[in-house]
Amino acid sequence: MLEIYLTEESGKLQKINEITKGCWINMVNPNEEEIHKIVSALNVPINFIRDALDDEERSRIEKEEDNILIIVDFPYITQNDAEIPIYETIPIGMIIANNCFVTVSLKETPILNDFINNKVKGFYTFKRTRFALQILYKISTFYLRYLKQINKRTNEIEKELYQSMKNKELYAFLAIEKSLVYFTTSLKANKAVLEKIMRLNYLKMYEEDKELLDDVIIENTQAIEMADTHSTILSDMMDAFASIISNNLNIVMKFLTSITIVLSLPTMVSSFYGMNVPLPFQNYPHSFWLTILFSAILSSVTALIFWKKKFF
Repeated sequence: MLEIYLTEESGKLQKINEITKGCWINMVNPNEEEIHKIVSALNVPINFIRDALDDEERSRIEKEEDNILIIVDFPYITQNDAEIPIYETIPIGMIIANNCFVTVSLKETPILNDFINNKVKGFYTFKRTRFALQILYKISTFYLRYLKQINKRTNEIEKELYQSMKNKELYAFLAIEKSLVYFTTSLKANKAVLEKIMRLNYLKMYEEDKELLDDVIIENTQAIEMADTHSTILSDMMDAFASIISNNLNIVMKFLTSITIVLSLPTMVSSFYGMNVPLPFQNYPHSFWLTILFSAILSSVTALIFWKKKFF
C-alpha cells in the first residue's frame, strides 16, 4: 500500500495522488512496483526501503548522499496460538529525502494513524526533521501505554492465579515475560539511535527540535526503566507462584495420602476377617458389628492423629 499526504497552507492534512515537494509518502508492505516507483521518483537507495521491510532489521541511522534513513522498532499487539495477547515489535523506516518524507513498515500502526487523522499538534509534512522526531516521540509514548496495559494485565492474571492455579495463567505470564523481553531489547536499540541523532549532525534541528529530541530521549529512557522494572517483578512473581503451586501440590498429595491410609484400615480389617481360617469371635453372633466397630475406631483414631499432625 502506498499513500501520499500533504499539509495545506491551512495546516490541514490532505491525501493526494501525485508526489510533490514537501509531501509525506506512507508505504505499508509495498509491492515491487511501488518500491521502484518511489526509488525512481525520489532517487533514494533501494536498500533503504528493503531494510525497513525486514522484520529482523536492527535499529540504526544511516546517511547516503542527501538521503537519511532512520530505522527504529515500534510496538504492536498480536496473539499466539492460545489466543493470549503478545506485545511484539517491528521496524519502521523513516527516509528523509531531498523534498519528501517517506515512512516504510510491514504493518499498519496507530502511531501513524494519529498523524493521518490530524491528532498531532504542530505536524507538517514539509517539516521533515520535526516530523521524524514527532514519530519517535509517539513511538516512545506507545511503549509506555502498552507497558501500562501489561502491568494491568499482570495484576488481573495474578488475581486469577490466586484462585485457580491453572496452567493457563502461567502461560499468560510467560507471554507477558516474552513481550517485556521484546520491549526491552527494542527500546535499548532505539535509545542508541536517539543518542546518535543527538551526537551527529545528520539532521538539521532548530531549538524546538532539540527540545523535542530531549523529550523523546526522556520518554524512551522512562520506558526502558519501566520495562526493566516490570520484567524483574514478573520474574520474581513467576518464581513465587511456582513455589506456591509446588507447595499446594504437596498439600494435596499429603491430604490424599492421609485419606488413603484412613480408608485402607477398614479394608485391612475386613480382609483379615474374610479369610477361610479359624478366627477369633467367628462364632460370636455379633461378630459382624464388632468388626465394623473395630474398623471405625481404628480409622477414627488414625484420622484424629493425622488431624493433630495437621495432615488434613
